[in-house]
Amino acid sequence: MKYLSLYIILGVMLIAGVLSFFFYKKSMREEEEVLAKATYTIHKTWEFPQILNEVSGIAWVNDSTLACIQDEEGVIYDFNLITSEITHDVRFGEDADYEAIALKGKQAYVMRSDGLVFEIADYTLDTLDVSPFDTPFDAQNNMESLAYNPKTDLLVTVPKDRGLKKDRYKGLYAISPETKTMGENPLFNIDMKTKTLDSIQKKKAENNFYPSDLAIHPKTGDYYLVDGRNLKLLILTQSGKVKALHNLNRYHFEQPEGIAFSPEGRLFIANEAAGGVATLLEITLEE
Repeated sequence: MKYLSLYIILGVMLIAGVLSFFFYKKSMREEEEVLAKATYTIHKTWEFPQILNEVSGIAWVNDSTLACIQDEEGVIYDFNLITSEITHDVRFGEDADYEAIALKGKQAYVMRSDGLVFEIADYTLDTLDVSPFDTPFDAQNNMESLAYNPKTDLLVTVPKDRGLKKDRYKGLYAISPETKTMGENPLFNIDMKTKTLDSIQKKKAENNFYPSDLAIHPKTGDYYLVDGRNLKLLILTQSGKVKALHNLNRYHFEQPEGIAFSPEGRLFIANEAAGGVATLLEITLEE
């Protein structure tokens, strides 16, 4: 009886080992297939400090620094690209759901998920001059995108969940930093039923693409919108024409929530930890 039990245990261990090896090989094959389909090249990867596990927005500062926010604290963090450390942090507001940041020089603009924007006159100071202002958006729109366009001197945003008109379109809207007002009409609308999004068609058209953040290419003026749920990167021309849709595979992009360009066109995407480690990737896209 003693030997029988031993044989049973050994048999179970052998079967478990074979199954583990099978699933490991299957996982490796799937990963190789996904990586083979990647339409981008990763140049460098950084790991964020734990305080940025919930990183939700990034903005270019200079060759060594990105400004970052996370969606639980009203704090702006400067992340050093050389040392992978936070070199400066400053509180601009109480803890809340902050989702996007844009910079106009030393002026910072941070958007809360309900559409409220915080203008910080000079975020590099220890004592801040903060002026919040409203937009037509609310929590149902779930705002997570904000970018500054130096060519037009306008901020640009797009709702993540529901468009203002509750239909199949999500519009990109311009906000004037000077008047703190937004035009009634969008710069253009993104059709959630466009053929480009056929691979992720959902029951409700508004669910086909969830903009988690946007950035404007400094040379072409194209709009780059990242989707942290469907793991996509959508590129639109200045007039709103769909230019390309890139898949962001899960082995590199656990939950992409922030996107930014350097003035030369270097592209950075930030990932929330999502159970692992929050990361920053610099990538180049295939044409």
